[in-house]
Amino acid sequence: MSDDESADDNGADAEEEQEPVDLEAIRDELASFENDVEGLDADLEAADTEDDLDVVEADLETFRDAFDELEIPEPPETDDEEDEEDEEPAPEEVLQERYDDIDSDVSDLESDLEDQRGPYGEDVVSELNSASGTITGTRWTEEGDEELLAAVDDFLETFNDLLGSDVTRAADGDNVPDQLEATLEDAVDAVEAAALDADDDAETIAGLLECCDDLQSDIDDATEWTDLKVREQMRREGFYDVLDHIKDFPPEWHALKVHEKRGNVEMILLALETFDSDFMEEHCLEALERMGPEEAIEPMLQKANRRDTAAMSILGKIGVDDDEVVETLLDYVDSNPNLQQPAFRALGEVGSEEAVQPIANQLVDENPDVRSWAARALGLIGDTRAIEPLADVLADDDEDRVRASAAWALNTIGTAEALEVVADYSDDRAYLVQVEAEKVSLEPAA
Repeated sequence: MSDDESADDNGADAEEEQEPVDLEAIRDELASFENDVEGLDADLEAADTEDDLDVVEADLETFRDAFDELEIPEPPETDDEEDEEDEEPAPEEVLQERYDDIDSDVSDLESDLEDQRGPYGEDVVSELNSASGTITGTRWTEEGDEELLAAVDDFLETFNDLLGSDVTRAADGDNVPDQLEATLEDAVDAVEAAALDADDDAETIAGLLECCDDLQSDIDDATEWTDLKVREQMRREGFYDVLDHIKDFPPEWHALKVHEKRGNVEMILLALETFDSDFMEEHCLEALERMGPEEAIEPMLQKANRRDTAAMSILGKIGVDDDEVVETLLDYVDSNPNLQQPAFRALGEVGSEEAVQPIANQLVDENPDVRSWAARALGLIGDTRAIEPLADVLADDDEDRVRASAAWALNTIGTAEALEVVADYSDDRAYLVQVEAEKVSLEPAA
């Protein structure tokens, strides 16, 4: 027999001769753990202070460390053909069930321990901060402001009585929510200064938490802006104040036209944001496109980022060469034609030098419409870097309408170099190209 064969046999013998697991010892350990759980349960029941709970928590952690080290052996494999319903569970299965029951009981004790802790002064601070966040994060009606003031006044009366403090409603703040935020910050400072003890001041803390719950309920009941119907919201904003009579129906449309005539951009933007109507949205956007107000940049950017072509057109009419505007529009330069057309036009109207190369790259697109739009956009931008690629289009493109757009763009750029290129096409095969060539005057201005 070889050395390797001998080693293999020895390994097999070692596996067969493993010492059997002492199941009785495991039963004794589980019984001991069960007794320990009963003792921990009694200790938790008797705990009256945070210090007592700290002791129980430490004992639970020690128990956990020891309990988790106990390993229950896997039961032996059974013959699949045997009738499992009539078969007694293996001893290992019984031990595992006892282990799982103990684990569940300890988890319940850990949960009960947390439930018995506190409440703490920090809990009151958390509730106050939550109430303050609700107040400042919500838009309120005038009625809601009055209801909030009354709610905080009632809260302070109970709060000061419980804490022995003298917090009053703050006078600072540009509006009611800011004023009440400052007030609740003062209340937080008072709680923190009181250094409430979970044992000695348990009754005070419980009263303060109840007081905070009442405040939150009153805040929840106050009248929010969203509680109003849309037309009532707009009436309170003064949207209809411009109407002496109703000329067009619906009245919102009539008011919108008056606001456009008066240049009331903020009212048009408010209508766009508030009215849930495709009809009003269309007319709001048309008004903004005619007006081209810079105040509309931010809301139009938001819509343009959602592939809204009307918003792209409005950004072009506004015509501000803003980094964020250009970046948003450039995202659509190499997109589908429905998005490319308004993006090209808007970039041209904005006059973005950054867009010259990306748009020039589209002069070789297989779609003649895209090539035509790109040429005209380059003309609007007016950057002389576009002269050479536009000249190539004018000379080589198969579509006469694309060549006419390139000629128009070169005329629009208007430098001597650009005009000289177009002037050579006065007898071009395409009438539209001839028209552009005839516009050129190379005579120096008098």
